[in-house]
Amino acid sequence: MNIRMAESINNNLPTIIERWGARMKEEKGEKFFQFMPEPLVEKTSNEFASLMTSNISETDDINTAQLNDFAEKVVRFGWSIKFVNKAIDHFSKIAFELLEEKGFIDQSNLRSYMTAFDNWILPLRESIIEAYAMEWDRTVNLQKIALQELSASLIPVVDKISIMPLVGTIDTERAKLIMENLLEGVVKQRAEVVLLDITGVPVVDTMVAHHIIQAADAVRLVGAKCMLVGIRPEIAQTIVTLGINLSDFTTTSTLQRGMQEALGLTNRTIVEVE
Repeated sequence: MNIRMAESINNNLPTIIERWGARMKEEKGEKFFQFMPEPLVEKTSNEFASLMTSNISETDDINTAQLNDFAEKVVRFGWSIKFVNKAIDHFSKIAFELLEEKGFIDQSNLRSYMTAFDNWILPLRESIIEAYAMEWDRTVNLQKIALQELSASLIPVVDKISIMPLVGTIDTERAKLIMENLLEGVVKQRAEVVLLDITGVPVVDTMVAHHIIQAADAVRLVGAKCMLVGIRPEIAQTIVTLGINLSDFTTTSTLQRGMQEALGLTNRTIVEVE
C-alpha cells in the first residue's frame, strides 16, 4: 500500500464517511440508512470505515475478529450481499475521488494508484463477502434448528388428547422429525386422539399432504386417532384442486372445533359451571 495514499485516506476519513453515508441513503430497496436511528447508523458507518481501512498498513493484514464481528452485525441488520457489495464499491470510489480532489492522483500517477486501490480493495472485498456468507449460513442453520425444535413437539392438552402445532414449510427432513416426535409422544403420553394443527403451514401441496397422511397412518398403528385441524379456505381449495384424498381424516377448520371433536371421541364434553 502506498504510504502517502494511506495517510491521506486516514486523515480524511470523516469526510469519506459522511459522503459514503449520503450515497448509501440513495440506494433503493434498502431501509437501514433510511429508517434506523441516526446514532446506530453513525456507529455502524464508523465500524465499516474502520474495517475498510484495517488493511491500509505496511502489513496489509485484515483484522479477522473485527471482520467477523461486523459480518455478524450486518446480517442481523438485514444487509443483503448486494448491499454489502455496494457499500464496498461506494467507499472505494469516494476515497479515490477525494484523493483526486486533494491532488494526490493525477494523470502522471493514475495507473499506479489504480493498482494500489486494487491491491487494497479486492482482498478486502473477498474477505468481507466470505465472512458475510459464513455468518449468514450460520444464522440460517440456527434458525432452521430452532424452528424444527419449536414446531415438532407433541403437547398434552388434557388426558388422552395431545396437539402438535406445525409451523413453516414441511420438507422431507422436517417430516421425519415430526414423525419421530409424534410416535414417541403418543406412546409416552398415552394419547388416544392427536390433533395435527396446520394453521401455521403456509402451503399444503401434494408432498406435504403425503407426509401428513404418513404421520396419520403411523399414529393409527400405535392405537391412536389422528385429526387434521386448522384447514383454512385456501388450503381446502388447494387440497381439492390437487385431488388429495383426506377421507381417512377427521378434519376441522379451527383448533377449537378440533378440540370439541376430540372430546367427543373420548366420551367427554365441556360444560359450564355456575
